[in-house]
Amino acid sequence: MRSPFPPRRAAELLAAGALLLAAGCGGDAAAGERPDRVVAGPQGAVGQFVVECGFSHHASDDPIVAPGRPGASHLHQFFGATDVHAGSTYDELVAGATTCDHRADTASYWAPVLIDAEQHPIVPVRSVAYYRAGPDVDPAAVEPYPADLAMIAGDAGALEPQPVEVVSWSCGAGSERHPAPPACGPSTTLRMTVTFPDCWDGEHARSPEPGDFSAHVAYSTAGRCADSHPVHIPQLQFAIDYPPVAADELAGLALSSGAITTGHADFWNAWDQDALAREVTRCIGRDLVCGVSG
Repeated sequence: MRSPFPPRRAAELLAAGALLLAAGCGGDAAAGERPDRVVAGPQGAVGQFVVECGFSHHASDDPIVAPGRPGASHLHQFFGATDVHAGSTYDELVAGATTCDHRADTASYWAPVLIDAEQHPIVPVRSVAYYRAGPDVDPAAVEPYPADLAMIAGDAGALEPQPVEVVSWSCGAGSERHPAPPACGPSTTLRMTVTFPDCWDGEHARSPEPGDFSAHVAYSTAGRCADSHPVHIPQLQFAIDYPPVAADELAGLALSSGAITTGHADFWNAWDQDALAREVTRCIGRDLVCGVSG
């Protein structure tokens, strides 16, 4: 029998049905290891709020992986909360200064440093944090992060390119994603984007599993969170913009964590909780766009 839908729409419906079957129509959706698809931002009319944060400092510290152990990490670049170090506390971050244009965002964001062929750190231009519902998630179901939530996205030990749904490179804010830095125009910034999980276990601010720093969070599947991680939280897409890199210099790029394949980022929620709740409610919950940067 001939389909009542145009070919393109029929294909979309079949794909959606396959996702539902994969997730299980009535049972527990599997805890996802990556988003269902690449989500490029900004996304026009998709409800979200966006915060730009300037570069703060470099430090060989990691308050999530190696708390209280200064110098125990590879070199990181920090954005948002200032003066973050291995011994930082949640209360210090909330009460401290920030490099973000939204002054209530005293959260900390950090990532490995981009290094050129001569082993020199490339100082970033800025970072941009896009907060939105995960793919196909009902925006009204999204709840604010709990205070003090800490999580990591991406794999610092990856030996091969990671899925672009999680870690990707692009020319500026362009929607075309690549597993490695692409050749861009001489005046176009190079961007690394890391997409964080959007489901939380509802109990732990940090992973309870030794050596696993992401067991308390997971990605949604077909718009649903697994029973093991039932709480929908904003999906943070964290982007770092670097100065233009010449095409003949791309092969020499590396990260302080290792090869260019080891992209990852850390997020420590130290937002003013009331301000965060307002942004989630009025922007994501109402499916409105707030503060999208150019």
